[in-house]
Amino acid sequence: MTEIFVDAQSTEGTVRQIQEVIGGEIHERWGEYVLTVNSKIAFGTIRFITFDWGVSLLEYDIKFFDDIVLRMDASEYNPIHFSYCLEGYCKHRFGYQSESDIQTLAQFQSVIVTCRDGGYNFGYFPKDEKLAINVIQITRKKFLKKRLNNVDELNQRLYRVFLDTDHENVFSFYGSYNLKLATKIGALRTVRTKGMIRIMQIEGLVYEILSMHILQHDKEFKNKMPSTSLLRSELKMVRKMANAIIKDPSKDYSLELLATKTGLSQAKLQEGFKLLYARTVTEYIRHIRLEAARDYIRTTDMNISQVVYTIGFSSRSYFSKIFKRKYGISPSEFQNHVRVPLDVV
Repeated sequence: MTEIFVDAQSTEGTVRQIQEVIGGEIHERWGEYVLTVNSKIAFGTIRFITFDWGVSLLEYDIKFFDDIVLRMDASEYNPIHFSYCLEGYCKHRFGYQSESDIQTLAQFQSVIVTCRDGGYNFGYFPKDEKLAINVIQITRKKFLKKRLNNVDELNQRLYRVFLDTDHENVFSFYGSYNLKLATKIGALRTVRTKGMIRIMQIEGLVYEILSMHILQHDKEFKNKMPSTSLLRSELKMVRKMANAIIKDPSKDYSLELLATKTGLSQAKLQEGFKLLYARTVTEYIRHIRLEAARDYIRTTDMNISQVVYTIGFSSRSYFSKIFKRKYGISPSEFQNHVRVPLDVV
């Protein structure tokens, strides 16, 4: 077992103290820092970005080759942690708790944790487990100075956590699994732009992810979470199938075919899509195809008929009808507006 002691005053300081133990090099570009490590203790990356509104992003994409205990002193830096495991799992306890009180942050679970000032957080990372962990950290005093942060809209329990700027109390919330968060965090991890635009896109997604954590806490606190008969494994299968449709929207999908592929009943498949995407299976397929069509028109030289064929529709008139209903403009009008003719010299 390897123990890493952290008493830093920032997210950057935290990562640098982890680096001292596991090795690796940190590179910075446009305020985005990435620790890349390939050592006897770990392989992968840890990236972090600190924004000027009291929020930082910390993402692990790493495998440890020994059990890791992260012992964090909350005396100097004690943010609210909004955590989510996209892959793998980790564990946590407060310093005043015994090891029998350790709780697991499971895959796809939303967790909110903060310690009292002067206390300790213990994080446990298992060896030989591929970890993809997203952590959004809020420094309360700085965050509350931001003019648009109307925290009194939160439920009273979380409201008190945000206003506890002297860090007198501990708080922990282990929510139910949330695959919508997985989709949004997946989008965050696949931002492909560069420079200032990249940082702006990441910042916007961080705000969305943070709001989803808070909304889930609010719904569970008020017992408004949608009930479902589906198991976690079944919801994971629904998400896997939804991602397959995104990758290849042109296939001839049907409810019967998708039910066969997933091993779920048609009723369960419909329930899963409605729960995760607020759409029936048919509505979801149509939505993905229209999104793909919009991108083809915007980024390729295909004509409308070619686009219709490429995304799996057979009727151009039907495609034009639903495209205009969704976007408020016909495909031809959209094509004429997005294409800028080249100057001829």
